[in-house]
Amino acid sequence: MTLPPTPAQTVGPFFGLALTAPDGHLVAPAGHPETLTVHGRVHDGAGEPVPDALLEFWQPAPDGGRTGAPGSLRRDGTAFTGFGRAATDADGHYTLRTLPPGGVPYLSVCLFARGLLHHLFTRVYLTACQEDDPLLSALPPERRRTLRTVPEGGGTHRFDIHLQGEKETAFLAFD
Repeated sequence: MTLPPTPAQTVGPFFGLALTAPDGHLVAPAGHPETLTVHGRVHDGAGEPVPDALLEFWQPAPDGGRTGAPGSLRRDGTAFTGFGRAATDADGHYTLRTLPPGGVPYLSVCLFARGLLHHLFTRVYLTACQEDDPLLSALPPERRRTLRTVPEGGGTHRFDIHLQGEKETAFLAFD
């Protein structure tokens, strides 16, 4: 006899399949000269890739504006919305193409993945950020490193997320 799912069970794994939008990871308008690429892998507590995670990114426009364009996931090739959604592939890899955020040195991230009862929030600090950021300065140096990208040249930054373990990414708690 098969019992129905109970509320204690987690949902998924389907995030990368059910909640994606075509080109949701392409936040920067096509051909924009300041396009940044942020990519990396999502790892579980054993260091294995998470193939079905979904990452949502929010950020201000390069001029610091926070209103974005209407229809956050509608891509017309010219409007900047400030919102993107990227799914991980079979190797746990994701890619986001965006513009530099104005007024802040980071991108905000919300992560959905199998095994999580609640989504996780973190930040992706671009390496050019200053140490005077209130959140970064409140963390010990070893935890700060988990929020910084590794520059790879040509406007490309690597940012891996570790859900648990020795390399665990610093996640934010909201009351």
